[in-house]
Amino acid sequence: MRRREFTSLLGACALAWPVRAAAQAGKVARVGIIDDSLNWESFRKGLRELGYVEGQNIAYEYRYTEGRFDRLAEAAGALVERRVDVIATFGTPPTRAAMEATQAIPIVMISVGDPVAAGLVASFARPGGNVTGNTILGPEMAAKRLQLLRELLPSLSRVAFLRNPGNASNSALFDELQNVARAASVTVIAANVRSGQDFSGALNGMLRQRPQALMATNDPLQQAHIGEIIEFLLRNKLPGMFQARENAAAGGLLSYGASLPDLFRRAAQYVHKILQGTKPADLPVEQPAKFELVVNLRTAKAIGVSVPEAFLLRSDDVIE
Repeated sequence: MRRREFTSLLGACALAWPVRAAAQAGKVARVGIIDDSLNWESFRKGLRELGYVEGQNIAYEYRYTEGRFDRLAEAAGALVERRVDVIATFGTPPTRAAMEATQAIPIVMISVGDPVAAGLVASFARPGGNVTGNTILGPEMAAKRLQLLRELLPSLSRVAFLRNPGNASNSALFDELQNVARAASVTVIAANVRSGQDFSGALNGMLRQRPQALMATNDPLQQAHIGEIIEFLLRNKLPGMFQARENAAAGGLLSYGASLPDLFRRAAQYVHKILQGTKPADLPVEQPAKFELVVNLRTAKAIGVSVPEAFLLRSDDVIE
């Protein structure tokens, strides 16, 4: 698969999407959102910057699952029944639920690890179907994150990976991590969480296998419980590698990845183009152009990890 075969989002051709009433003058566009959170404010801000004013020319329909993935199908179905003009989704499981609920309403996915491997799009350059959006380039980053951990922990031989087995992008990332870890003589320990009730058992079970660090993902379920994850790591003096800067700022040791707020803001451009009449199939999936390395020095001192000066100088941000 050629992951660089995408073109600029702004250069995508605008073709009329059938029966999309939102393109009509004077129509209030309705955007469906599953599980609203702080991350979505960047998305709404992006739409405001494009001229959308809530209550005037745009309205948001929210459906909540309360952290239960078994309610995703119900939430997506409710948005379809409301006949929203676009459904915006964060992560792989909500995107899949929306796809299964409709093949007609456009879906804009945000921060998906590997949408091709997950079966959400046909390719990055030509998504096909009614889904497009952006990716965090999950699998390709596994080697880099493991490398960064090993620079701080030269004796690293056992690393835990917190994953949601119901998230296909998590599975792709786990497979890639296992491959690169095997080559580096590092054992990967899987800690599986499918619901909010699984975290305590999964984290404590993982701890009994004596990992020297933990790697987490941007899975929406993990993000909803990020405080619990970080508190566990701090209490057990375990280094954590995260994908989102916000997780390092909240107390995780390291993060390396694309900016979540930026991905949500850029997704607003997809919604705008779709509401203007562009087919999702004609909007290439966008990949992040910039990755940030963030180090939380306060956390490093609290858990007893020494961070070399050279490592700090390479970092994009150091939290002290």
